[in-house]
Amino acid sequence: MSASTQAAPAPTSPPHAEEKTSWIDTIVRAREVSLIGVLAILVIAVSIAEPRFLNAQNLRDILLNVTIVALLAVGQTIVVITRNIDLSVGSILGICAFATGVLFADHNVPIPVVFVLGTLFGAAFGLMNGVMVAWARVPSLVITLGTLYVIRGIDFWWAGGRQINAADMPRPFLDLATRTILGFPVLALFTIVAMVLVGVVLARSRMGRELYAIGSNPDAAVLAGIKVSRRVLGAFIASGAIAGLAGVLYASRYGTLDAVAGTGIELAAVSAVVVGGVAIFGGSGTVWGAALGALLLATIRSALVTLQIDPFWNQAIQGALLLAAIGLDAYLAMRLARELRKRRSANRV
Repeated sequence: MSASTQAAPAPTSPPHAEEKTSWIDTIVRAREVSLIGVLAILVIAVSIAEPRFLNAQNLRDILLNVTIVALLAVGQTIVVITRNIDLSVGSILGICAFATGVLFADHNVPIPVVFVLGTLFGAAFGLMNGVMVAWARVPSLVITLGTLYVIRGIDFWWAGGRQINAADMPRPFLDLATRTILGFPVLALFTIVAMVLVGVVLARSRMGRELYAIGSNPDAAVLAGIKVSRRVLGAFIASGAIAGLAGVLYASRYGTLDAVAGTGIELAAVSAVVVGGVAIFGGSGTVWGAALGALLLATIRSALVTLQIDPFWNQAIQGALLLAAIGLDAYLAMRLARELRKRRSANRV
């Protein structure tokens, strides 16, 4: 007589803590959703206090004002994802804007060629930054802070006190700042196209995955066979090229160009990136969040003007949002580290 044995059912392990994450926690982690909510609350509150805030002209002005900063934020995102920063984008924008005016005023260059040359000019400065960061191994904060002043100094030397006015540039070029397509500003379309292209590359391509991997853990990226120096160099070139394009659009938007064009705008771009959820420590974030961060900051500025509040509060609010965003990034990083430790402990049991 043979005894039949029945296998005991294997004990079911409790679901992992991450599987218990509530939908509320998921929304908190999605910075883009949070930004949209804050933006909606801000617009509703200001509109109740001042109904003129939502008129068509004001909305159009907000879009035009955010166009340049959002475009710089797109380029800055590529660099910040790799655990670097580019503080020279304001100076690159300024010298490319002045170069745009010179090309029109002194050489009568066709508009499409000016766009190409302005972008290439910015890419050359990005190459200079990238070589020193990627190959000379100098911290990007130090390098780009230095080139910020060097490029601005070259701009002052080149301009020599000269100012280029709207009368020196072709009317079709200046009309880009006022022309609309179905009520949407043409200048904003340049930013949207750049945002979509960069967003798709970062999210869908091998290059994008490698940039995120570099920002998450540069040493592990090297061990994985990623050409870190080449990717970081490419990130700075892309940032410089986008800043060059922003300089051309700046010339169209404002019409008056001199050596101080774009001064301080790099801080607005960095603020937009960090507020938009791109981790200053690298490895996470999207261009969509960076653009929403720029839109939120521009909307706050417009709301303060509409409500006739002291402009000082714009800087105070911007600084508070920046500190809150950095604090949230640090909190999420610590929480992720705890979850990883719990997972490793569970795997050992």
